[in-house]
Amino acid sequence: MPFNSKDNILQQDIAKVSFDLQKFPEIKNKNFFITGASGLLGSLVVKALLHLNSRDEYNISVYALVRSIEKAEAVFGELLENERLIVIVGDIQDIPQIDGEIDYIIHGASVTSSTSFVKQPVETIATAINGTFNVLELAKMKQVSSMVYLSSLEVYGTLNSDVPITEECGGYIDSLSVRSSYSESKRMAENLCSAFCAEYKVPVKIARLTQTFGAGVSYDDNRVFAQFARSVIEKKNIVLHTEGTTVRNYCYTSDAVRALFYILLKGESGKAFNVANMETSISISDMAKLAASLGSNTEIVFDLNNNINHGYNPVMKICLDTSNLNKLGWSAEVGLLKMYQNLMTSMKTKKGYFTEMIEIMEGT
Repeated sequence: MPFNSKDNILQQDIAKVSFDLQKFPEIKNKNFFITGASGLLGSLVVKALLHLNSRDEYNISVYALVRSIEKAEAVFGELLENERLIVIVGDIQDIPQIDGEIDYIIHGASVTSSTSFVKQPVETIATAINGTFNVLELAKMKQVSSMVYLSSLEVYGTLNSDVPITEECGGYIDSLSVRSSYSESKRMAENLCSAFCAEYKVPVKIARLTQTFGAGVSYDDNRVFAQFARSVIEKKNIVLHTEGTTVRNYCYTSDAVRALFYILLKGESGKAFNVANMETSISISDMAKLAASLGSNTEIVFDLNNNINHGYNPVMKICLDTSNLNKLGWSAEVGLLKMYQNLMTSMKTKKGYFTEMIEIMEGT
């Protein structure tokens, strides 16, 4: 059994996404290729498709590209025995041969750790550009019906806007900053998608995701929202290494995955679509206060003299406008408070497992 089998919130999210997928009968009897399949959104995509099979006999086959069989075993558990799930262990920069047809691709493999952006910038760039090129070549060769590339709000650069940002907007990115390894490579990957669409007619669409979280986040996840939740769970203070003035909006995991399918199946090829909940705009410091309010014995502490390079993005104010995505029929359903409540409930189910694994590795 997978260690998260008791994560009822995650199971509800899987059921919610699969229920929404009933709107798309065209995916019956089709084959999906998912990169980053053991990641937060990729795993939810895989599980929702398999859930759809079990409930409504959609007869979907899922080719799931993962880098680690150990992580795949932890994430998917007994689902690995499902004959409709074909796990492929490999690197996105050297995709193993895939026999048979592929109808749809969801490309989510990416470096996501802010620390890695500054400590391993070359690997960050190579994964984004070389990996995306390989997936687009596969899409061209297999003549897929549609593909969606998971991009990021960071392609907009540094903005300070009180007006919601549409897909046509753009801000400044310092190309000589090592931290720009992520944002610049995401921009280039988007341009690769546009080029393959124009030159080879690959039906690729782009999902520009804001920061996304919810049930399914690993207990040891080091992104800011997870750090806040973990501090509350462990009854520790939340430590901020900046003034926390950056403002952005967020999106719940199941809402984001639902959006991916709307973009994949209804979006126009060569176009980008913002994915966010426009009602969740909040500063980092205010989000820390929100998280702290859900526990006890947790205070907000500012440590502004810490010299560690955490890889944080420059201060900005950005709210993504999702009007184009809404026109496809999608709408966000989970607000920020519920996002955090679900995140913390889910993370608590993983806390015991995480502690046990640490003790085993340390030999205690």
